[in-house]
Amino acid sequence: MGRMSPASSDVNPFRGLDLLATAVVVCGADRTICYLNPAAENLFAVSDRSLRGKALDLLVGAPFGLSEALDNAMRNNWSYTGTNISVVRKGFEDLQLDCTVTPVESECAKLVLEFRPIDQQLRVTREERFIEQQQVTRELLRNLAHEIKNPLGGIRGSAQLLERELANPALSEYTQVIINEADRLQDLMNRLLSSHRQMHPTRLNFHEIVERVRVLTMAEYPRISFLRDYDASLPDITGDREQLVQTLLNIVRNAAQAMSGNGEIQLRTRARRQVTLAKRRYRLALELQVVDNGPGVPADIRDKIFFPLVSGREDGTGLGLTLAQNFVHQHHGTIEVESRPGRTCFTLLIPYANGKHTEDKK
Repeated sequence: MGRMSPASSDVNPFRGLDLLATAVVVCGADRTICYLNPAAENLFAVSDRSLRGKALDLLVGAPFGLSEALDNAMRNNWSYTGTNISVVRKGFEDLQLDCTVTPVESECAKLVLEFRPIDQQLRVTREERFIEQQQVTRELLRNLAHEIKNPLGGIRGSAQLLERELANPALSEYTQVIINEADRLQDLMNRLLSSHRQMHPTRLNFHEIVERVRVLTMAEYPRISFLRDYDASLPDITGDREQLVQTLLNIVRNAAQAMSGNGEIQLRTRARRQVTLAKRRYRLALELQVVDNGPGVPADIRDKIFFPLVSGREDGTGLGLTLAQNFVHQHHGTIEVESRPGRTCFTLLIPYANGKHTEDKK
């Protein structure tokens, strides 16, 4: 890692680590934390300010693989790597990490720890494959919807003409069934096609959108309780208001329906720095988490929950989350889900359009 010496004119001697995609933690000889770069803050869901000067154990515990690497690095003045280290995070999924510990020569730091999620590459590969599959499926459904719309109009029009010619008014009950079902299918086709409309981006206060969705959901599901954890310092975001409202409404409504209208939903916003989305690295992105305490996503559909026409409910159309994902992708963002019984978390990441980005070469 080489020599690290603080500059008197630089308030933060480790600012050169800020642009790294790797999560880096700098420690003193006594294993107190000197600095966490933004990637480490994102990985561990903590802030550098809250942990600076605190013991490293408060961040990662004392797993054997890491403790051994720390001991060897200090004893032999050489880099060591601990593999398959498990880090337990209260309120979050556990992390499985590899960690390289490197001794450094600095007045204020003696060890640099580089953390890498061992499933990161697998996740990226899976995400790329999933996006390709989604694009093929969306194109197929879009073409299918176009082919179905015209015959539906003919069926509905014929049913209306037939109803006018019926001598027995009681028979109109059957023509009304035809008309109503044609309307239902027409609405379904419109929803399949709606994700392809042109965006109308404007400057938005994202919390206003979140609050609107919360109020709408409370009116529909009065027994749902909401916990709000907003970062009030978030700047305005550029996006399509209608699409973002529909995206969040689909996700929150899905959570409410999964809990049969009786449970708790947490809405949490944060700023994420130095994130990679669709192979582009952004300095700043908005993170929204929608967490519910329902039964969780059924295991048999967990890996295809965003696929069209896939639903965990018998009366579901399987389009709500598909549309949500389409809209998020149009904002150059991502949406992911982690689920187990008692906790399901949908995480949206949307980059700030005015934030600079670079191509990720990895």
